[in-house]
Amino acid sequence: MNRLKLSLLALVASLSVSAMGASIDHIQNYSAEYGGNPAQQGAINMGSTVYFNPAGLMRLENGTYIVGGIQYAFGDQNMSEKGKDFSTNLSSPIPNFALYRKTDDGAYFWTVGGVGGGAELHYKDGIPLPLSKPIFGITDGNDLLSSSSIKGSNIYAQTTLGRAFNLTDKWSASFAVRGVYGKRTLKANAKTKDTIPLIGDKTASIDSEREAVGFGGQFGLNYAPNDRLNIGFRYDTTVKLDFKTKSDINDQTKISNKLPSLSGVLLDKYPVYKDGLKTRRDLPALAALGASYKVTDQWTTFIGGNYYFNEAATMDRVDGMNVDYKNGWEISVGSEYWFTPQIAWLVGFNYADTGAPDKSFAATEYALNSTMLGTGVKYKPNDTMEWTVAFNHYIYDSRTVNDIRYEKEISSLGINFVKKF
Repeated sequence: MNRLKLSLLALVASLSVSAMGASIDHIQNYSAEYGGNPAQQGAINMGSTVYFNPAGLMRLENGTYIVGGIQYAFGDQNMSEKGKDFSTNLSSPIPNFALYRKTDDGAYFWTVGGVGGGAELHYKDGIPLPLSKPIFGITDGNDLLSSSSIKGSNIYAQTTLGRAFNLTDKWSASFAVRGVYGKRTLKANAKTKDTIPLIGDKTASIDSEREAVGFGGQFGLNYAPNDRLNIGFRYDTTVKLDFKTKSDINDQTKISNKLPSLSGVLLDKYPVYKDGLKTRRDLPALAALGASYKVTDQWTTFIGGNYYFNEAATMDRVDGMNVDYKNGWEISVGSEYWFTPQIAWLVGFNYADTGAPDKSFAATEYALNSTMLGTGVKYKPNDTMEWTVAFNHYIYDSRTVNDIRYEKEISSLGINFVKKF
């Protein structure tokens, strides 16, 4: 009977939406322009430099800039086992906003937007439930259930306030403070078949919410040796996040004091869902380095990379759930070509290695390596206004862990607007 309950709680055990892109929790979709050209680490432009290379703001014209935009991510995530598919659609808006003012003496900047997580997912038909040992001759846990569903979300929002300034005529620097709000939710329901001995037709459910607020720093350098080459560097410190859980767990599976209920087994095996529990799941530090080079007055090329210090972060290190993540990395290249003074074409490529080990692939939380292809258009009707529309598509590597095949397919369409005063 204990093995039956252990198998059932896998349904409601662990759900968080994997990041859309490169790292375990991080995303880099700070602006729509990233969708068309992800190599923004060394870029100098009106709409994205404030997010990716804030020290480079000193290379822009003096003025006050307002940046706003939204990206819409869509696609699906799929797990399959023994020919049976468990899939869900993904649909999520990702807004961004920035305000900054640049003068000869320096620049002040403020950004708001997403920094990690992803969209809400709803597996209406549950998830794979492999059994380590047969129960009543059954090897698939779903054959013990008459119905099941699981829904979860994983969202991190950030706000960054900072200053940039010149060190020399070629070097500039920036520093900022960052606040991060994280929220991870889980709702799941399972109902056993009335033919299960001793239990029969019973239900179990969980409604869990984990929230945290943390702060970190950001430091940047920019080097412009001439009018054509620009090199940018940014370091975001680890953001310590102490998640506190509010959880409502109900079940009808308790039979006697000698046999633990589903909720009791759940809390023993997955203590992060215990009401009132505090657990650390930090947002790892990252280092970003990139360069842009003007081949001609119309054509600029870009290259960049990010390195995620996952191993140094504390991430859900609770008894029974410890996972040793590897450091992650990604590399990007891109191009921007102005056909006329008003219209430019963007194109870019990104490859990401998340550093997620097999042990981290549980329920619907799985960070797959990916290749991203993007393209877009910039429209600049005058010197004080710019629009960007971009589209990208992620091609994820599939991965099989314990006979379960994990797959994803995600695209994003975004629009960004900049106004200079």
